[in-house]
Amino acid sequence: MTTPSTTDGPTSSGLRAGAVFAGRLLVIAAAIGLAGYVAFTLANVVVPLLIGLVVAALLVPFSALLQRHGVPKWLAITAALLTLVAGIAFLVFLVVWRVNEQLPDLERRSVALIGTVQDLLRHPPFGLPSVDLDTISTDARTFIEQHSAELQQGVAVAGATLVHLGEGLFIVTFVTIFALTGGRHMWDWIVSLFPRRAQHRLHVASEAGWTTLTHFIRVQVVIAATDAIGIALGAFLLGVPLAGPIGVVVFVGAFIPVVGAFAAGAVAVLLALLFKGWVVALVMLGIVVLVQQLEGQVLHPFLTGSVVAVHPLAVLVAVIAGTTVGGIAGGFFAVPLAATANSMIRAAREGDPDVEIALPIPRAAEPSS
Repeated sequence: MTTPSTTDGPTSSGLRAGAVFAGRLLVIAAAIGLAGYVAFTLANVVVPLLIGLVVAALLVPFSALLQRHGVPKWLAITAALLTLVAGIAFLVFLVVWRVNEQLPDLERRSVALIGTVQDLLRHPPFGLPSVDLDTISTDARTFIEQHSAELQQGVAVAGATLVHLGEGLFIVTFVTIFALTGGRHMWDWIVSLFPRRAQHRLHVASEAGWTTLTHFIRVQVVIAATDAIGIALGAFLLGVPLAGPIGVVVFVGAFIPVVGAFAAGAVAVLLALLFKGWVVALVMLGIVVLVQQLEGQVLHPFLTGSVVAVHPLAVLVAVIAGTTVGGIAGGFFAVPLAATANSMIRAAREGDPDVEIALPIPRAAEPSS
């Protein structure tokens, strides 16, 4: 008579299931880590590539819309690109023009505010020793003279950075143009590199991911514009100078969830403090908080719906992790990558091979054969 082996019982089955699950998690973590390492190592290529995809996600639907209304393909693509360039040029001009106009007054008020803070710190309850601005200036000049070689090396690094920025702009431009003119063919080629059995699920996942990405970018543009108009209008009504540049800073910062909104709001409150005093600064702070609450409680739930189905906690974790790993670029791409990956994984898991699907780039945005 043989004794039943305990290794075949429920406990053994649970251990095997746990081991399989843990092994798969390790494989996924290793793949994500390898992808992150490659992206970090080739950041000069990966970041412009991702920016190009984000810009394409914004322009491809616009180009397709123009073509559906009878606009020739080449003209629709040109109009989409010119609209983007004109928008960026207008924002840059607005910031440079207004800041240059207010710069002398801004410098004078900044020095006055520093003096006020010094006086406050010298008296009770702080009682700190005074800080002489002339001494600080002299120390800074001495530091520059003693570290001229390091500063020259820093200038060389800055020059190399400008070269990398030029390379990045080149990549962004061509990725955007190729996505507008031949994105469907590019994706067909990428899918063809994978085994035939996996191609359908890749198509399903890419359709869901592209839909999520385009929806997310359009929602972010609307939300950023709403934040910028609300805060800039509040600054204008309070008489705070540089209301236009404040709106531009808020618009750009809104694309980085949590961190960007906080930084942009801080700029608006600081300018209100410099030019109008504590009372107006507090009112400006209230306007910033009100606009942010309107965005978080009304705009996001209403506009995103179920397309960008990422939990707020996941958004926060993604932003913190992205910023820790990749700095500003990581914070910018964290949420769209998380939302797109979430949609692609869910679609690939639920994809039915018998269902006819569309590819990520609309046919209207593709060159005629």
